[in-house]
Amino acid sequence: MAGNSTAIVILAAGQGSRMQSDLPKVLHRLAGAPLVGHALAVARTLEPEQVIVVAGHGADLVTKAVGRIDPDARIVLQSEQLGTGHAVRQALPELEGFEGKVIVLYGDTPFIGEDTLAALAAHPADLVVLGFEAEDPGRYGRLIVTNRGLERIVEYKDADAATREIALCNSGVMALDASLLRQLIVRLTNDNASGEYYLTDLVALARAEGRSTDVVTCDESETLGINTRAELAGAEIAFQDRARQRALEDGVTLCDPSTVWFALDTVIGRDAVIGQNVVFGPGVTVESGAEILPFCHLEGCHVSSGATVGPFARLRPGAELGGDVHVGNFVEIKNSVLDEGVKVGHLTYLGDAHVGEHANIGAGTVTCNYDGVGKHRTEIGARAFIGSDTMLVAPVRVGDDAMTGSGSVITEDVPDGALALGRARQTTKPGLATRLMASLRAKKEAR
Repeated sequence: MAGNSTAIVILAAGQGSRMQSDLPKVLHRLAGAPLVGHALAVARTLEPEQVIVVAGHGADLVTKAVGRIDPDARIVLQSEQLGTGHAVRQALPELEGFEGKVIVLYGDTPFIGEDTLAALAAHPADLVVLGFEAEDPGRYGRLIVTNRGLERIVEYKDADAATREIALCNSGVMALDASLLRQLIVRLTNDNASGEYYLTDLVALARAEGRSTDVVTCDESETLGINTRAELAGAEIAFQDRARQRALEDGVTLCDPSTVWFALDTVIGRDAVIGQNVVFGPGVTVESGAEILPFCHLEGCHVSSGATVGPFARLRPGAELGGDVHVGNFVEIKNSVLDEGVKVGHLTYLGDAHVGEHANIGAGTVTCNYDGVGKHRTEIGARAFIGSDTMLVAPVRVGDDAMTGSGSVITEDVPDGALALGRARQTTKPGLATRLMASLRAKKEAR
């Protein structure tokens, strides 16, 4: 392989007992994605040759989650949690023959940035540690740096008073040549108070071999690890603040930024307008010039330029809105394509449907797509007019330029240009309402 190629090892084996949860820590969600998903996302920005996830506690759940997020990532098992060095060693079989740089990330550290990861990958030293200047160094390990690079890492419990005054701290993230990793990791020992194999001990081993070691620094906020529910909540706030600021800088109008919530992968184009109290779940793209009005929830959908959504609308996975589509208040769209210029004003459910261009969907329309066993599709043609309170019992097709009468139940296909009425004939009984009400009042008074 080329010398500048990279492989990423993500450590995701810990239980996270301080989370007080049966769910593996790395599967707790931040911005709509598992914590490990954030590590996977930034890893892929380097276009690495390999991504390897080391699973342990809840390995089956972690494997399934990683498979959904990044099917090309490889999973290895750390059956006993014996430290970070031991965890990385489990990845060695997957790295056989690889001769580039290996970068070790953590599945519970979601904010490592693309630029920081690129700096680690590009650094010429044989071994590089990611450090940060801590506002409150606390019990972090300290990085001892001289003009010859990184000399050693000193754990807090082993540091003297002078060393504890150092603010440059160890994040745990490391990058090193694969050949050096293979050479040194088998020499790690667990001769320490915890009885674990520490990845940080590689620094001293590398220095003893005369290999170059150095530090890349980043902002402290990038190194935030998640260990408790409170830290997860704080991380969510931090993520949302950054996402809002980034959207504003990219030319998106946020009418009330603090009320808009983004997912990890939300994409919003320039000159889009986002109203108050809008929530973006995973998998949403909003093109330039679209408008999302207040109190909408979007997930797994695509909104084209010029479309308007809401207020109080819900777009579920598979919703595809073409240009200049209008989806109004209390409308729900799921697994449906709405072509250009479609209007769905209010109080409507469209599921498993395709609506042709410039069709009009009246209030209260429902595609009855589920028969209790399977889902069925509804096809609505271009320029069709669906009357208010129409029930479309799928599978069914309403043709181009066709109409349905208000209050109809449509169970058969409607040809192009036809009008379909599917309702019972009205019967009127003169005076009956007056007599019924009088009878009811008399019975009530007699009690």
